[in-house]
Amino acid sequence: MGDAWPRDLRVVLLGPPGGGKGTQAVGLAEELGVPHIATGDLFRAEMEAKTELGVLAESFIAYGNLVPDEIVNRIMHERLAQDDCEGFVLDGYPRTLPQAQDLDVTLDGLKRPITVAINIDVPDDLIVERAVGRLVCPDCGAIFHLTSKPPRTMGVCDVCRGLLQTRKDDQPSTVRHRLEVYHRITLPVLEFYRERKILRPVDGTQSRDDVGKLVRATIRTM
Repeated sequence: MGDAWPRDLRVVLLGPPGGGKGTQAVGLAEELGVPHIATGDLFRAEMEAKTELGVLAESFIAYGNLVPDEIVNRIMHERLAQDDCEGFVLDGYPRTLPQAQDLDVTLDGLKRPITVAINIDVPDDLIVERAVGRLVCPDCGAIFHLTSKPPRTMGVCDVCRGLLQTRKDDQPSTVRHRLEVYHRITLPVLEFYRERKILRPVDGTQSRDDVGKLVRATIRTM
C-alpha cells in the first residue's frame, strides 16, 4: 500500500471503554477520507428525526437500557448501504457476537468486506487510573486529567473558565463494572475476527499519537 490511502478501506475499531478508541476513530476516518460511523451518533440522528427506528431506540435509551441488537443492526444496515460507505471506520460497533455476525452478512451482500478489525488493547488497571483522574467541563465539554493533562488552574477549565467536575460514572467501582461487561460481551467478537484472520492488536498504553501511528502502520500491512 503506497502513501495515498485507498478510499475503500473498511476498518472496525475495537477496544475497552476509556481506551481512546473514539478519538482514534475520528482522526483515522478524517485521514482516510471515509465516514466515521458511531452508533451513538446514529441513535441521536434517528431520535432527532423521530424515525421509527429512532423512536424504538429512544424507548430503551431513556430508561438506561441497551438498545437490542435487532434495532442496532437495522440502523447500521441503513447507514452502511449508503453510497458514501465504500470505505468507513466503525466505532462502537459491533459490540456483541450477534452484531458481528449480522454485520458480516450485511457487508457480504453489499460486497464491502471488512479490511481489518483493530483491537486497541489497554489493561483494566490503566483504564481505571485514567478514569479516576478525569475532569470534565460541563459547559464546553473539554476534558482534563489530574496527572496527564492537568488544567492550568486546578478545578477551572482552560478553555471557557467553567468549573470542572468528576463524572459519577468515573468512580473506580463503576469503571470496573463497565470493563467486566465489556470483556464478557466482546471476547466472542474478538474471536469472530480472529478466526477470519483480520484481527490485529495494537498497544493502547502509549501516547495518543503513538497509538495512532501503530493503527495506521497496521492498516498498511493488510
